[in-house]
Amino acid sequence: MKKFIFIFSFSCLAVLSDAQELVLDKVIAKVGSEIVLLSEVEEQYAYASQQTGNDSEEFKCQILESVIGQKLIVHQAKLDSVQVSDDEVEAQLDQRIGSVLRQMNGDEAFFEDYYKMTPNEMKDNLRDQQKQQMLAERMQATLMSDIIVTPSEVVEFYDGIPQDSLPYLNSEVEIGELVYEPKVNSEEREKAMQKAADIRKQLLDGADFGDLAIKYSDDKGSGAQGGKLGFAKRGSYVPDFEAAAFTLEKNEISELVETEFGFHIIQMLERRGNNISLRHILITPTITQDDLDLARVELDSIRSNILNEKITFKRAVSMYSSDQSSSKNNSGRMVNPATGNTFFETKDLPTDIYFEIESLGLNDISEPLEFQTPRGVTQYRIVQLQSRSNPHRASLEEDYSKIQGYARESKRQEFFYNWINSKMKDTFIEISPEYGGCPAIEQYSKE
Repeated sequence: MKKFIFIFSFSCLAVLSDAQELVLDKVIAKVGSEIVLLSEVEEQYAYASQQTGNDSEEFKCQILESVIGQKLIVHQAKLDSVQVSDDEVEAQLDQRIGSVLRQMNGDEAFFEDYYKMTPNEMKDNLRDQQKQQMLAERMQATLMSDIIVTPSEVVEFYDGIPQDSLPYLNSEVEIGELVYEPKVNSEEREKAMQKAADIRKQLLDGADFGDLAIKYSDDKGSGAQGGKLGFAKRGSYVPDFEAAAFTLEKNEISELVETEFGFHIIQMLERRGNNISLRHILITPTITQDDLDLARVELDSIRSNILNEKITFKRAVSMYSSDQSSSKNNSGRMVNPATGNTFFETKDLPTDIYFEIESLGLNDISEPLEFQTPRGVTQYRIVQLQSRSNPHRASLEEDYSKIQGYARESKRQEFFYNWINSKMKDTFIEISPEYGGCPAIEQYSKE
């Protein structure tokens, strides 16, 4: 089961990795209404081998078993009338190809040279596989959405682990943060608004949108692509931007739209139901050094009020922390992106926080720290050390939430493993004789 889940994650990436290599195709297996092509197995095997360093024949058998499992889920999804719309597939493809293009600075010529096909040809290549992957994911989500673990099951799971096999956990901390954004002064805001208005006038006078986006847009990712954002569904953008975008007709250019990022000029390219394809030009007001200095002073004042117990840290987060900070909706508590929980091994913390908390006691608050957002914007934050554990073996008393997560995942995997096995027995499966040497697969082949 673990092998299946691991290999399944490679499915669409394999095509992007090995698009240059052509494989002579043929059908090597049938799973209900679905077929398995040699190219699918070879692409996933080549990609997974590159990632793991394992190129054995046994590993190729595991890949084939994984692909058969994928096809079984897709076959069952169709029987159960699980639906994935064409618009959803297109939106996902746009996102995937757009992500690759952004890493190439929007250079479509480089993309074509590297993959030996254009972005649109790549989308055509990936479309069927993308839809199958989305069907499989939706089927799995449907199957396991209601699986929960009770407290007694958590205890039973923990008691079933031999004491000498319990993991030894490193020291971990929980960190609260209050993120403070420097405010744009009125003069710089007015200058940015006037610049955006001048660009919009050029567009209305017939200037090329793509050329002006490349030249002026402060959104460098989309700007390099002529401002194109690709397809996205409702709920993908910040509210003011989205409200304006969904009122536009095809090729219509919006009025200036102000968001926390600056001033936008938006053009509707295409609409497919709740999915829209846009392009935009963003003009971001300049944050001056005086603005930065003022923000640091204001944040230091907030810190003093917390230390003097005029306001709680939690209340200060609610009142002053940036709306763009994911921690704000978690009372300031930072979430570890690698685990999804609030615990960090100190080595996984941002460098500035790592060094700062070394001198902090429990519930102490740091001086204002300057940092850069992923968009390269300077902001400030204060951090609070909210808990610190010593290295220890996992225990219910100290690590209940982690053990609960392990128990839930174990129950989900067991359920899915049993579901796969039961469907294997009820589904017609035919496998090419040349793969008869794969022991784990032979049991699936039906007379």
